[in-house]
Amino acid sequence: MSVGQVMITLTESAANHVQNHLAKRGKGVGLRLGVRTSGCSGLAYKLEYADAVNPDDMTFDSHGVKVVVDPKSLPYLDGTELDFTKEGLNEGFKFRNPNVKDECGCGESFNV
Repeated sequence: MSVGQVMITLTESAANHVQNHLAKRGKGVGLRLGVRTSGCSGLAYKLEYADAVNPDDMTFDSHGVKVVVDPKSLPYLDGTELDFTKEGLNEGFKFRNPNVKDECGCGESFNV
């Protein structure tokens, strides 16, 4: 099920990274993105490869990658862009979430 007004996107860099890892894994339908209660600010991101889409999940196609989100996480993630960056020896996903009002110093958790 896809929705029109709610949007979650990947940058081209993030999409390429996910596609490469799905190909290496040899399985998976896309990337599962969600939130869980955790950390010093209340919520933390969950990010994993999706091997299936549940009936109540929302899906978004971005640069050829399917992003799968559970309905409980969707309000916290609406408008989020997921990027993959390399800075020196560090590389990883960066969340650009317009709903975040505050995040902890380590960047692992946030609140809305």
